[in-house]
Amino acid sequence: MPSIDDSKCVLVTGATSGIGRALALAIAALPSKPVVIAAGRRKERLEELKKAGLETIEVNVDSDNETLKRFADEVVEKYPDLDTVIYGAGVQHELEFHKGIDIKNVASEININYTSIVTLVSHFMPHFFRISEQGRPTFIITVTSGLAVTPAPWIFNYCASKAALHSFTISLRIQLQDKNIHVTEIMPPLVESELHDTYGTTERLSKFWMPLDEYTKTTMEGLRRGDKHITCGAVLDTYKRFEEGKDEFAAKALIARSKW
Repeated sequence: MPSIDDSKCVLVTGATSGIGRALALAIAALPSKPVVIAAGRRKERLEELKKAGLETIEVNVDSDNETLKRFADEVVEKYPDLDTVIYGAGVQHELEFHKGIDIKNVASEININYTSIVTLVSHFMPHFFRISEQGRPTFIITVTSGLAVTPAPWIFNYCASKAALHSFTISLRIQLQDKNIHVTEIMPPLVESELHDTYGTTERLSKFWMPLDEYTKTTMEGLRRGDKHITCGAVLDTYKRFEEGKDEFAAKALIARSKW
């Protein structure tokens, strides 16, 4: 089974904090020694990653189609061996209607967590097809959330964006199942993160979350096995109850469509 150990060049978006940063560093430390490109907004964090031996590139994924296309083209031109992209960028806003909501935050959250990922996947796809046609495996890895399945009402838009990404990942996997392009979904539980700092909930949530080091170790084990679905902690039960069998159903739907 092809796995992250087969990757020669890995791009990680959202690599300046949280899960994205942890995965970028863990992948760079693999025995296979792939080139790891850390992409993110924060220059000082990128500089730290550069000192740690990673390639770096500055990008704000909350951008339009043209900007994201230029970014994808730049990456492919500079790193023609690129065969893996981990979409780790994400943002989370608390939105409660009785308090009033900022529609700009709604639109930005959807763009960062979903639309920009679909956009980048589409722009990298021609390159991935070329690589896979040469007999090399390629990997598209999304980071969703257990909240894609069981939403939290006060962060409804975050949950909706992750649910969209979850559904997209299943469909993409089935579309590409015969193309030597492997699609993996990482579905984290509540994990130690800076994501909650804006709303002052970090201390409260820290009593319940999975430590980042522990989570990274578990996720890397799944990536090295070549798992298509990587879940752990509280999400394991959620996944078993609500998600098992969806890939098979989607595959059957695609076959049925071919007979229309």
